[in-house]
Formats: sequence, C-alpha cells, structure tokens
Amino acid sequence: MQTSNNIAFKEWAAICAALGSGLQTLIIRKGGIHEGRDGFRVAHDEFWLFPTYVHEAAAGLEPEGQPLMASVEAERPAPGMLRLAQYAVVTDVFEIREEGLLARLAGLHFWSPRTVGERFHYRQPGLFVLTVRTLALRQPHQIPDSPHLAGCRSWVDLPVDLPTDRLEPVLTDAAFDNCRRQIREALTADSIQSRG
Repeated sequence: MQTSNNIAFKEWAAICAALGSGLQTLIIRKGGIHEGRDGFRVAHDEFWLFPTYVHEAAAGLEPEGQPLMASVEAERPAPGMLRLAQYAVVTDVFEIREEGLLARLAGLHFWSPRTVGERFHYRQPGLFVLTVRTLALRQPHQIPDSPHLAGCRSWVDLPVDLPTDRLEPVLTDAAFDNCRRQIREALTADSIQSRG
C-alpha cells in the first residue's frame, strides 16, 4: 500500500459509509459526464473515497440503505470542507457486458436495481464492478473543498498527499476473503480481470 496518496474517487456518501463499515466491498461504476470519450477506466489501484452528497442518492438506494443516508447527513462536514475517512485498494476488476449478471450481486451492495440498470445502460451497455479492500481512519483527514474538485467525474487529484499510515482494515482478512469470493462466484469467470 502507498504511504500517501492524493488520488480520490467520488462516490455517494452513503456508499462510502457502507464501504467504510464493511457492509459492502464492491463499487459499481459507469462514469460521470466528464469522463471523456472513452468513458470510465480503473486508472488507480488505490484511492481515497470522496463522499458526495446528492439528492438522487436517497431514491437510488435499497430500503436497507436508507439509514446510511441519515447517518452521513448527520456527520456531513461544514460547507467548504471535505472529510476523507475511507481508503480503498482494488483487488479485482470486472467489466460487465451482460446485464443479467448484475442481479447476482443482489444483497452485496446497497444500490437499487433501478440505479444499477441506469448505470449499465448509460451511453452504451456495460459497466465496471470493482472489489475493494476498504481501510478507515479513526480521525478523518479534513481539507478545504475547492472548485478544482467539482464536477461529475470519478477521479480527482487532491491538493495534498494524505498519509495512509493510520488506516485500519474495516474487515478481517478472513471476512474480506469471504466477501471477495462471493463476488467472484456471482460473476462469470470470463468477465474477470483479476488484480490479485
């Protein structure tokens, strides 16, 4: 793992909370409006999770995920500040071209079927599923927000390298390996490009 990192990945705050509490170990991503002609790419193997607070998130979650919305709103940082508490290390990348495979991930994440379907069909069919090992800080990094970090895109360069030395895994090795195995078994062998 890197000793410091300035790369962050934008994701709904409720999903960041799920990842940071070990309730979820995967990310489903199609990419934002500003991803460019080639769309989303897994450009980094490690990154800070950058929580975003969007009104669509509440309707885009399964009912079981609604309590996460309430908790992240209660802990939302002051305007003009960012709170970075979770760090993700990618262990597997799946490029999914068959929509039917995504139903096999039900119960392993908090996005609603409608949200997953919309992401799959955005621009052209297909999306990425990333299995991630999440680590968390007891005392989050807090940095000023800036216009440089705005926009509908997945990756952002933070203005500073943030140290990773105080991070702790949110799941034991055995618990994470079990989650990783469930994701791998849910998806076909020919759709995986493993990184680990």
